[in-house]
Amino acid sequence: MDDWSNGPAAGFRPGSLILYEVALFGEFFSKDLKAIRERFGLHSESAQAMHCREILMEPLDAQQQRNAGLDPVMLRARKELLEPDSGWALYCFSKPEPTKLYSEATVRPWATVQVIGDALSFASAMGYVRRSQIYKRGYSFRRGPLLIQMCQQEQVDPRTQRPIPAHADTLWEVEVKNAQPARNTQERPLTALIQEVLKVQEFMKGLLDLRRQDL
Repeated sequence: MDDWSNGPAAGFRPGSLILYEVALFGEFFSKDLKAIRERFGLHSESAQAMHCREILMEPLDAQQQRNAGLDPVMLRARKELLEPDSGWALYCFSKPEPTKLYSEATVRPWATVQVIGDALSFASAMGYVRRSQIYKRGYSFRRGPLLIQMCQQEQVDPRTQRPIPAHADTLWEVEVKNAQPARNTQERPLTALIQEVLKVQEFMKGLLDLRRQDL
């Protein structure tokens, strides 16, 4: 668990203590769902349905920070809905490392913490307000150190706050990333993790284009 005693940005410390996400992203239409799901399943150790709720929050002074030319640290709260005992997880990302350092995959600092109790009140106490929320429904796969998620976004009914089923034509989104935050150390360099996600890119070639994104 990361120490966020001084706010989410405190999770981004200099040197090898920084935690990272290594990821590739893709999109596809529903007509390709069966083939892509089977290809991922063939190359994974396990698969399961997923349905989660994600809330995006920003600092109270986010607009003032933008006016000053700064990028406010956005905070995300995520809860798995198909796991009865699942609690909220809070996490945030810094800007991706530049292409000249990592050209083949998105590599970005990642801070995360599990919250017992009311995560939204916890975030509010840190000076965050809700900006938007979505639901995601689809499938997740585990492949060694990687988590592969493919899902459609569901919008929220403003009256009931419940998810609205995605339209059949809604794009499917894919993320291939490390399941746990990783450090860049001499024993376990990030380049080894990058090679793992590139293996997924290779066996999906011709069916799904997985690529780096500068988010």
